[in-house]
Amino acid sequence: FKSSEKWTDEQKLRAKILFREYPDIKKAYGLSHSLRMIFAKNTVKDAARLSLAKWYNKVEEANFHSFNVIAATIYEHYDDILNFYINRATNAAAESFNAKIKLFRANVRGVVDKSFFLFRIAKLYAYPH
Repeated sequence: FKSSEKWTDEQKLRAKILFREYPDIKKAYGLSHSLRMIFAKNTVKDAARLSLAKWYNKVEEANFHSFNVIAATIYEHYDDILNFYINRATNAAAESFNAKIKLFRANVRGVVDKSFFLFRIAKLYAYPH
């Protein structure tokens, strides 16, 4: 979603009306935006830990079921999530590679010979070409 700083004047006007009529949507947007900002702004693991703890408290106060589920997931994987701040790396490359493997497997309509499948994957995607 777009940050409120990047909204056009018309979007700001619509948001003002929407948030006035539906305060829960405003609260939910605020929670989403503040979580997004934790990952965008914090550069130090300890600062992120503190920000996540504050965000977690806001979620408890808001009492939205959907955010409670997200907060529980974050709490469950707290250390793994905070490891992002060590070198700001994600597993996006691994996820992308997994998607390529799934697509390749779908294109060949399943795998019968696992060792040959892995051989073909290695020939197609391994470096150097």
